[in-house]
Amino acid sequence: MTRNDLDIDTLVGEWLTLKEAAAPLGVSPNRIKTLIRENRMMGVVRHGELCIPAAFIDGDDLVKGLPGTLVLLSDAGFSTEEALRWLFTEDASLPGRPIEAMRENRGTEVRRRAQSLAL
Repeated sequence: MTRNDLDIDTLVGEWLTLKEAAAPLGVSPNRIKTLIRENRMMGVVRHGELCIPAAFIDGDDLVKGLPGTLVLLSDAGFSTEEALRWLFTEDASLPGRPIEAMRENRGTEVRRRAQSLAL
């Protein structure tokens, strides 16, 4: 099965509305929209409402290294959906999914791979 064969909702799993995402971060839902506009977070419309992957939040902060990785993926020409697929798809060389590696403080390896995509 290839990356494109899996539904994005299946890959990501849990989604948070802007309000749900803002609460643990201690910011307003409008701040989440700003982070999305600044490419420091990614959001997609799910069931008529802008949502972000729950895995992007670690306690009361964004996952360490997430904003920089999203910029690298954007610079490599990835669309939002392509970036989400990349972050949430198993990578045997990590091992695991890039988002999990970032949550486990292995973001340097993830960013190296993201940088190589732009070459």
